[in-house]
Amino acid sequence: MASPIIISIPHQLGRAEARRRIGAGFGKIVNLLPGSSGRASERWDGDRLTFSVAALGQSVCGVIEVFDATVTMEIELPGVLRVIASGLKERLQKMGQLLLTKK
Repeated sequence: MASPIIISIPHQLGRAEARRRIGAGFGKIVNLLPGSSGRASERWDGDRLTFSVAALGQSVCGVIEVFDATVTMEIELPGVLRVIASGLKERLQKMGQLLLTKK
């Protein structure tokens, strides 16, 4: 089994605002997954978001954790989706940075 995609994004928003922005922008993150229907199951447990989404007929699972100065994403890509892991990691990193840019 391949290693998960792990992304760490620093921010200066504070935990509550970063969590709010991740929650509000979660659909944008899901839409970056190739072949995703845009429908995901998601569950917040404190500042930890656990999710699953169907993409190209497979289940992609992940966790997003919000901390005081960083947000980390850990996403497991099954089968054929592992081939696109590096390009996907870059797009997820950019989307996360856009969501967490102080405005």
